[in-house]
Amino acid sequence: MFERDYLMNLLMQFFRALLRVNEVRNKKDDPKLASELLEGQIAETLEMDGAALLQLSPDSIAQVMRVMNIDPNVTQFVARSLLLDAVYLKQAGEEGQALIREGQAHAIALEYGFDLPENAADFEAIVEGLEEAALEGGFSDQDGVEEGGIESLSDDALGASRP
Repeated sequence: MFERDYLMNLLMQFFRALLRVNEVRNKKDDPKLASELLEGQIAETLEMDGAALLQLSPDSIAQVMRVMNIDPNVTQFVARSLLLDAVYLKQAGEEGQALIREGQAHAIALEYGFDLPENAADFEAIVEGLEEAALEGGFSDQDGVEEGGIESLSDDALGASRP
C-alpha cells in the first residue's frame, strides 16, 4: 500500500509538472524555459543529477534506469516527457539536443516495451499515454484516473492551472 501511494504521488507530481510546463510554453511562448522545467522534473523524479542523466546516450539512459530499478510506470512519464522536451528544444532552435532527447525517449520505450505517440508535439497524445500508464499501474477510480481520466481531475487536486 505504501509503495502504491508513493508511486501515485510521484505520478501526480509528474503530471502536474507537465501541465505547468505546457502552460509556460503556451502562455509565455518560451520553449527553452519549458524545456528546462521539464528536464528539472525528470531529474527530480529519478532522484539523479539531471545534467549527468540527460547527457547519457540513448542506450545508456535506458540501461541506467533499468539498473536503478525505476518503476515501469514512471519510465513512461520520463520517456513521454523527453519526447515533449525534444519538441520544445526544436522550437528553441536546439536541433542537436532535440535529437538526443528523441533518441533517449525511444530507447526507454524500447527497453520497457511501450509505444510513444507518433506526434510528439500532440500534448493530448502525451497525456493520453500517461493515463494509460497510470491504469496499467493498477490505479483505480478512487485515485481519479479511470473515471474521466487524469484530465478530469480538479485544479485543486492537481495543484496547477489547466493549460
